Amino acid sequence: MKTTTDTTTAPEHLPLVAVTMGDGAGVGPEVVVAAVLDPHSNAECRPVVIGDAMRLRQAAEVLGITALIVAIDTVDKAVFEPGRINVIDLGLLPEDLPWGQLSPVAGHAAYEYIRVASGLAMAGQVQAICTAPLNKEALHAAGHIYPGHTELLAHLTNTEEVSMMLSTPKIRVIHVTTHIGLVDAIRKINPDLVERTIRRGHDALVRAGIPTPKIGVCAINPHAGENGLFGQGEEAEKIAPGVQAAAADGIDVTGPLPADTLFFLAGRGDYDLVVAMYHDQGHGPVKVLGIEAGVNITVGLPVIRTSVDHGTAFDIAGKAIADSRSMVEALHQASEMATRPSVAV
Repeated sequence: MKTTTDTTTAPEHLPLVAVTMGDGAGVGPEVVVAAVLDPHSNAECRPVVIGDAMRLRQAAEVLGITALIVAIDTVDKAVFEPGRINVIDLGLLPEDLPWGQLSPVAGHAAYEYIRVASGLAMAGQVQAICTAPLNKEALHAAGHIYPGHTELLAHLTNTEEVSMMLSTPKIRVIHVTTHIGLVDAIRKINPDLVERTIRRGHDALVRAGIPTPKIGVCAINPHAGENGLFGQGEEAEKIAPGVQAAAADGIDVTGPLPADTLFFLAGRGDYDLVVAMYHDQGHGPVKVLGIEAGVNITVGLPVIRTSVDHGTAFDIAGKAIADSRSMVEALHQASEMATRPSVAV
């Protein structure tokens, strides 16, 4: 059996991060166990898992890891020692839950983990949330009809509008629209929404330690419409005024630019952030350039939330082959962007 090698106890000044276990039938329990025990994670934050202790123990056994998994009632009961995982144990999963099979029970449990974590964040008991993947079909089968984590967290925190940001070692992308059809996305895009998205992305990067981020904004049409040759003038009507308004307020932002060119420039380091107009425009390049260490960040919530940039991977769940690098990076990003413990959420 493998054991952890970290020999330090987490200092009290490190942010407390609520780590939700995700769908218990997927790879969530495995990547959570591996990430929470990672020495780099424990050097940056104090993670408290919201999930099922029994399933975490099963995941540790699958991974061949010796860990002390301790159920606690409240965050203040957590003790941070090498090889220990603190878990607020909701006890919602049956012991014989199969790995890799869609389950409404697991879908409901995943919802409850998020609900409890958001409550802790709103009460100021944790300074960030880091989520393992849930399965949208399982969530819906349990009666929780949300497109995903982003919209669920917005609902639970009474937040009117949030943005999805994807971060990889090479590029960062924030989305003006996400989980809606392409035709609906184009209808929804407007200058005010573009400007608000730019501002949310700018503020998130400043918070992460980039004082003057350089931001590029994607067009909707090929070649940014090429002066009316493509599209119906969407760039001039829907995007450009929002870019100009943000720039007038001192934000270093350029656009709308042809998306293919902009992603190339961002990939070589010319831009700190790309503003994508719709889901696949942003997700495609990110997943090509760095899904293994990709992180999904929800900006605009009262508390920072990060997540892995992959799904529940039912096909490999329970087989000890899930890659935990994205979860480790998600904890790293949560630690960097978290409100400090001395500051109220």
